Amino acid sequence: MADPVSAPDQTGAPSPTSNLVLRIASAAVMIPLALGAAYVDGWFFAIFWGAAAIAVLWEWIALVAGPGQKATFSAGASALAAAAVVGELHRPIAALLLIGLGALAAAIFAPRARRVWIIAGVGYAGLMLLAPLVLRGDEQRGLAALLFLFAIVWTTDVLAYFGGRAFGGPKLCPPISPKKTWSGAITGTLGATVVGVLVVRGFGPTSWIAIAVIAFILSMLSQAGDLLESWIKRRFGAKDAGHLIPGHGGVMDRLDGFWAAALAACLIGLARGGFDAPARGLLVW
Repeated sequence: MADPVSAPDQTGAPSPTSNLVLRIASAAVMIPLALGAAYVDGWFFAIFWGAAAIAVLWEWIALVAGPGQKATFSAGASALAAAAVVGELHRPIAALLLIGLGALAAAIFAPRARRVWIIAGVGYAGLMLLAPLVLRGDEQRGLAALLFLFAIVWTTDVLAYFGGRAFGGPKLCPPISPKKTWSGAITGTLGATVVGVLVVRGFGPTSWIAIAVIAFILSMLSQAGDLLESWIKRRFGAKDAGHLIPGHGGVMDRLDGFWAAALAACLIGLARGGFDAPARGLLVW
């Protein structure tokens, strides 16, 4: 039998090793872009996340409604672009309303049987756009909040991958994602909790216990977001949401965990700091 790690299988599919190399190469490009956008902020940050949201919407529509949905995509993408502009102008409520109107407009052009899915897709992409914009809008702690989020999501993803391969064991949710294991999930969450605390520690005093609890929760939600996207792909018979990113699939595949963690972090920050200081509300306890 061929070595399943170092050689492709008989169907010519890429080996796990070659796929890992692609993942690392893609990450080497994407991570500096994401960090650079967060650091520069302003219109570059809004354009970066606006483009990501539009790419996610494109993949979502193709996944749930099939190709050829140009009018549906145009309606939703226009709303997302407008929301990115309005969000950068610090009008988050207006941006949220634009996303809602865009979802309704996109549904008008969508196939009748897929209208609910299209509305959900515009909302999914729109929330993924607004959450980082709202957090980064906090001038004092916005960058720290984004770095905290990136650290949690990326550490969870990396350690869950390697922890699962190293320890194996019972599967986390076989009907949805056959490869994920409890050992990987636990490794990813514990590692992300530690890394999250270390990142926030460099930005001033706070309660490390509170930050550890938040990091733990956000890491679990990141994995829940991954499972949600896996369920949607299985629902529509797809392995990947797209093929834009080598080794990762589509943009939606790469941001599924970030979407869930960023939304939860934004809601925590808004509940404690309001729109004036959402990042402070998330990080300062």
